[in-house]
Amino acid sequence: MAKRSFLVSSAMIVSIFSILAISCKSKKPVIQQEQEITLVMAEVNPDGTISAEMDKAFKQKVEELSGGKIKIDLQMGGTLGDEESVMALLKKPNSSIHLERISAFTLTAHGCQKSSLLTIPFTFSGKEHFWNFAASPFATEILDEPYEKGVGVKGLFYGEEGFRHFFSTKPLSGTEDFAGLKLRITPDAIMKGVADGLKADPLVVGFGDLYGALQTGIVDAAEQPIANYLGNKFHMVAPYMILDGHTMGVTEVVITSECWDSLTEKQRAILKEAGTYAGEICRKISQEAEDKARAQLVEEGAKFIEVNDIAPWQNACEKIITQSAAVAPELYKEILNLAH
Repeated sequence: MAKRSFLVSSAMIVSIFSILAISCKSKKPVIQQEQEITLVMAEVNPDGTISAEMDKAFKQKVEELSGGKIKIDLQMGGTLGDEESVMALLKKPNSSIHLERISAFTLTAHGCQKSSLLTIPFTFSGKEHFWNFAASPFATEILDEPYEKGVGVKGLFYGEEGFRHFFSTKPLSGTEDFAGLKLRITPDAIMKGVADGLKADPLVVGFGDLYGALQTGIVDAAEQPIANYLGNKFHMVAPYMILDGHTMGVTEVVITSECWDSLTEKQRAILKEAGTYAGEICRKISQEAEDKARAQLVEEGAKFIEVNDIAPWQNACEKIITQSAAVAPELYKEILNLAH
């Protein structure tokens, strides 16, 4: 009887360790052998957008490198919620969502000061400048910031969606048209500062509610990269986009700290390698996808307004640029220097 009891107990112990390994919820690595795990990943944008294509490349590479032992359950189109609501879930213990592709500014509302540097208006002179940064040690420092601060997530890799531009239900010709305009902003201090500099009326609206808010007149204007402007059909209700390029659409893929802590070194290495690959795919497709989206938008009636002189826009944002850079002035200077 004692022998049988020992065998039953051993089986139960093995079963318990298997459950811990598969759940991706343990705070310390407990996996002696690589187990099959499934990581749920949230993407607010629909299939066909730059970010969605990057996510799919990440999923494909993770599953390839792991021999199918790590599966990515990619949920696109905001089916799991908008960026902020998913982030709130990621920060909770035992989250059922493990990964999210977010805009860099999402982290600024969670006390990540270094991440906020990436959202300061007119920081990046072009796409090459951004990708120079993404390959630098400063990029890793910023990815690690939320993990080190105990926010509940860790950055894995970067992407970009092109420069962000303002679009509106009303014709736009320059900064003077923003006075009194009901401008949808994200809940962070930098976008509030941009709106104040333009003398607009800032309103925080969830991404999932933005289309309806534009359609009903709750807001007059918002801002997005060109590909997302098309992918979310915003041009159907707000057909005027002014190409001010105030901010690079920097994105990060983050993983819950709890899940990261549960992974083996091999599993972590697979996610990092797949992230590097996905970032390279993003870099390759970004401009082509943006150009294609712009052509389609013109065909569907969107009106693009070129900006020939960026100085008035920079002047309008001067106060928030100075204030925001002050949180880490030396690091910000290093990022600016990567333009060369």
